[in-house]
Amino acid sequence: MAGKKAIQVQGSEISLLAGEGRDDYFSITDIARKFNAENPSVLVINWFRTKSTIEFLGVWEKLHNPDFNPIEFDKIKNESGSNSFVLSASRWIKDVNAIGVQSKAGRYGGTYAHRDIALGFCYWLSPPFQLYLIQEFQRLKKKEARSLNQNWDYHRFLSKINYRLHTETIREHILPALETSKNKEWTIYANEADLLNMAVFGQTAKAWREANPELAKKGNMRDFADVIQLSVLSNLESLNSVLIERKVSKEIRYGLLIETAISQYTRLSGYEGLKHLE
Repeated sequence: MAGKKAIQVQGSEISLLAGEGRDDYFSITDIARKFNAENPSVLVINWFRTKSTIEFLGVWEKLHNPDFNPIEFDKIKNESGSNSFVLSASRWIKDVNAIGVQSKAGRYGGTYAHRDIALGFCYWLSPPFQLYLIQEFQRLKKKEARSLNQNWDYHRFLSKINYRLHTETIREHILPALETSKNKEWTIYANEADLLNMAVFGQTAKAWREANPELAKKGNMRDFADVIQLSVLSNLESLNSVLIERKVSKEIRYGLLIETAISQYTRLSGYEGLKHLE
């Protein structure tokens, strides 16, 4: 890891580290300090010990880490859920060979997580704070892009946070059970994507294209969504991935996704400061 920087979010400094692959890692210790200044590590540990967090981290590592240890992961996953279960970041890193989480010692020490993971932790703590974090990160990336004479698109950033996690979960857990042909697999991905589209936008991708033919020439419905919709969509991709792994039926998943989308959007839309994030 190299290249320390920081952003200010609602009066709190959140440290970032630039990874070798140019992806940013957020200090989740700094994020937790916003909500527990005296002992932020308690919040980090509490998040790590939940079964849904472990499943999310496991899928992320499978997608990005060729040296991930699935045997040790299964052990940890089986241990989770009991009242006595505790998982520290250092144990997670050591046991499964994790790369999505880093533990740093020294003056700027703490637990750092890849931005995909950090935003999940941030949402667990406070959905509004997650969007304020996105806002400040957006400003930082735009500033960096300007210095390099490049463009930085927050739509693209938010849209891809959990996209790969979602599609790979479908590939691993839904497609094998259906035994569908290769040339029809895209319909399965499209149907699952529309499950999320219906929950967030209230319509399928096809319905949106038919209702907006001119906009459809320039992109899809997600390209024209606002930052709150995209954040909710990203969170739902993570949730749906976990539900798919748990073999929850499509009908039940859809109901849970609808309830979660309404809850998140209602809560986030009520914050005046979040209406001008674009």
